[in-house]
Amino acid sequence: MTEPPEASAAPAAAEPDPRSGSAGTAPGDSAGTSPAATGPRSVTTRATLAGVVVSALLILAIVLGSHMLRNFDSALLPYAVATVFLAFGVAYRYTVWISAPGARRLFRQGWRSLFSMENFRQAPTALPKMIATYLGFQKFLGARSHARWAAHQLIFWGCILAALITFPLTWGWFTFTSGSGSGPGYEMRIWGVKILGFDSLSIFGWLMFHGLDIAAVLVIPGASYFLWRRMKDRGASTGQRFAYDLVPLIALIVISVTGLLLTFSSIFLHGGGYQFLAILHMVSVVFTLIYIPFGKFFHIVQRPAAVGMQLFKYTGRQDDQVFACRRCEEPIDTGPYVENLRGTMRDLRLDFDAWAEYCPRCKRVLRGSAYLSHVKKGFK
Repeated sequence: MTEPPEASAAPAAAEPDPRSGSAGTAPGDSAGTSPAATGPRSVTTRATLAGVVVSALLILAIVLGSHMLRNFDSALLPYAVATVFLAFGVAYRYTVWISAPGARRLFRQGWRSLFSMENFRQAPTALPKMIATYLGFQKFLGARSHARWAAHQLIFWGCILAALITFPLTWGWFTFTSGSGSGPGYEMRIWGVKILGFDSLSIFGWLMFHGLDIAAVLVIPGASYFLWRRMKDRGASTGQRFAYDLVPLIALIVISVTGLLLTFSSIFLHGGGYQFLAILHMVSVVFTLIYIPFGKFFHIVQRPAAVGMQLFKYTGRQDDQVFACRRCEEPIDTGPYVENLRGTMRDLRLDFDAWAEYCPRCKRVLRGSAYLSHVKKGFK
């Protein structure tokens, strides 16, 4: 591999690599990535339309899944309305997110890798492993800090458990019915179909009726750890913002604590203060659901898309498509990933996409050489 010509003082002056085609389009790309096609107005229109469609589908699913609202609990109406706003916000924000050139390109490549039969034949267990390790157990966090990993796991599984219980109950999909009216025998029904029967006085029955309390016990220590860390750790507190970094943690703690207090009130206080706690709990949950698409919690929605991108990079490594630095010949990343990055830079009309073919160390060396030969020379 030959040594590249001397780098210029500014990255914008770097010559595009002739192997990659013109600077305006990448090989195999369509012309639909022009800025005019993804203007702010068109993106907003598409995002609004996506939000309306998803919200309408959710409302229809609530009506049909609750047997025309016969199984719908009117006391849970504020929660149901909040989930409709949540659906609109997620669809809107997600559409805006994948409209950006970089996210759109990674999103497409991820889905191509996900549905590729060739990838499935080569590595049939790759996708389940990535879902388990990247989404479920999030091993990448363990490499940073075991304490952060443990706290994140507590929040993650607590929120998953709470969502699996709260959303179906709120929508009227998930009901508990008693033949005698007061138990102890109960039937769990999903969409009106009996799934199983259980004794509410048994251990299994206790777990069924206290699932949200278990979720709260998981979430409180995890969220408290991150809140403590953001207040005490200088590195974490330097660039934090109250509304973006602290409010989500405070909201999780308030939801969990008020939920536990509801159980405490009903068991030990004979319902004392229950109405106030119920309203406080409802307000905190509704606020958090509406906040999710427009705050830090949105990464929960974004994270699954990263699995496809990890699969895209993994299959490239399996095919030995590792791209070496053009200067030192050390491996940078997979060839398809480097070309994908260059294509994104061309979409953004950044005229230094050829620099993606150099490792970070060589980029620093070339910039230093350019400074010595072009900038410092003027001071001699």
